[in-house]
Amino acid sequence: MPTTLLIHVIGEEPILADAETLPDPKDQFLHFSNPRKRDGKPVSYVSRGATEFYLPWHRISIVEVLGGAEEEVEVVEFFRE
Repeated sequence: MPTTLLIHVIGEEPILADAETLPDPKDQFLHFSNPRKRDGKPVSYVSRGATEFYLPWHRISIVEVLGGAEEEVEVVEFFRE
């Protein structure tokens, strides 16, 4: 199951994308698929029909890994009144 990433590209609006694996720090490119804006609309600079993307790290300021609903864990807290 792919991991959803929020990629902050320098000079552009952040984009959401899916990645099969988390990026390795020694990689020179970030590999992802299904890029879209936060509201789900297509990214304007992506060609129609393109499926896989490689973005060099020098164009990225930060990558956020977004967790899905299935990854949430219920925490049971015990407290005394």
